Amino acid sequence: MTPPRAARAVASALAVSGLLAATACSALSTPPTAPKPPITPPSSAPPPSAKASPRSSSAASSGLTEAMAQAALVTDADLGEPWTPTQGVATWHDEVLKAKADRQDCQRLLDALYADELFGAGVEPRAVVGMDDMWNQAQMRYQVLGRPSAEIDKTLAWLRSLPGKCAQFAATTTTGAVLGVQVTEMPLPDAGDARQGLRVLLTGQSPGREPMTLTLDVAALRVGQDAISVTNGGFGEVLTQATQAAVQLGAERLTEVRRQGRVQV
Repeated sequence: MTPPRAARAVASALAVSGLLAATACSALSTPPTAPKPPITPPSSAPPPSAKASPRSSSAASSGLTEAMAQAALVTDADLGEPWTPTQGVATWHDEVLKAKADRQDCQRLLDALYADELFGAGVEPRAVVGMDDMWNQAQMRYQVLGRPSAEIDKTLAWLRSLPGKCAQFAATTTTGAVLGVQVTEMPLPDAGDARQGLRVLLTGQSPGREPMTLTLDVAALRVGQDAISVTNGGFGEVLTQATQAAVQLGAERLTEVRRQGRVQV
């Protein structure tokens, strides 16, 4: 039987708080096993299955390989209950994020969130995994990417500017629904070398004219010459503690995978 809403929130918060405490004192030396690819329904949004893109010039410049990016992923096995491998792209990718904003930087944000490409298109190597919060009906997408550090910092600087440039703006979906969008800064743990977190709220009406709010946690960070991006969103409760736990654990794991790669050279 599904736990009551309050009990689910408390249990989820306790679980991710325990994970944050554990990652603070753990030394990760064993890369995670690769998650099983999920079943993904047809969608115009990119599939959230775990994958690694072919090697490219960015891989050569940073030294990150396909295998290293895959090994550095944080999965549902790391986050624990209520997270499970994703069952497919959340409907809100098309229903809400595919929208036109009234400002250029704000449009860039919506496009990046819809395509799940905070660091731009065609970035390789790239390993991606999707996870579903079965209690709160949220979805998290976690990525590890190879990218020159200057390019990563440029993206982080742009994200840092958005709570000022796009604090409040309007967006119109493909169905003609008008949304009010709010962008604020979200605190992140002191992980990696540089980081930026955002909380994005998109408020309007559902196709059935019911009030709805999509909440999205957005986190991006640089770990050496590599990048991590995390989005965690849904129409219900979106636990920032889970986003923060993924960021903390992911930075530690990527650092350890990189250290092992250098030792093996």
